[in-house]
Amino acid sequence: MNIVVLVKQVPDSGADRNLRADDNTVDRGSANNVINEMDEYAIEEALKIKEAHGGEVTILTMGPDRATESIRKALSMGPDSAVHVLDDALHGSCAVATSKVLAAALGQLNADLVICGAESTDGRVQVMPHMLAERLGVAALTGARKLTVDGATLTVERQTEEGYEVVTAATPAVVSVWDTINEPRYPSFKGIMAAKKKPVKTLSLADLGVAPTEVGFEGATSAVVEHTKRPPRSGGAKITDEGSGGVKLVEFLATEKFV
Repeated sequence: MNIVVLVKQVPDSGADRNLRADDNTVDRGSANNVINEMDEYAIEEALKIKEAHGGEVTILTMGPDRATESIRKALSMGPDSAVHVLDDALHGSCAVATSKVLAAALGQLNADLVICGAESTDGRVQVMPHMLAERLGVAALTGARKLTVDGATLTVERQTEEGYEVVTAATPAVVSVWDTINEPRYPSFKGIMAAKKKPVKTLSLADLGVAPTEVGFEGATSAVVEHTKRPPRSGGAKITDEGSGGVKLVEFLATEKFV
């Protein structure tokens, strides 16, 4: 089975994250960038399928030069190769434009199965798997907490707030996963060294047949108009009980619309 895993480099969610003052996009230049957490679970699931059924695992990333760091980290976990979509015109692309570019790249990779994280920590829009499936004309099995492969049939347990749903589809398909699906492996020293020699193919917009006017700020269907930093946390309200503490507490909760 030919499996492609989408991997995005994002600012570390455990550190300060900012938007650029000049164009309101995520400031990736000053951030500590890492592999999107959910994508690590997607990589692990792809490797488990390869180990059970054979095939190859390819990493697909769209991002600037520095995204190579995350590509090599992903390869150190065990995938066979990677494709890096790299073009200056991509800066400022919205989700719709991003899906167009990724779908064009996937069209060249002939994947039987595309696996990705359910969301990215820098966007959290959760629409990319659906957009890609629509553009590719294949099934979308999203929000998986479990994935079973039986020949060309895929079965997932789709995680919901009430429990889970069982959904099946035939390959090719796009599957998105939550962090409940597995436990990602840590790269071994051997894997880290091997990753340095694994092939990474770079594709431009021209290679994909996508015009620069269709992506970036010019092709965006949405944009951040303005932003402000989150205000610092202030001290909480202190209520001194002088016989009316209960009343004051209820009044405070009512003011905050908790009751």
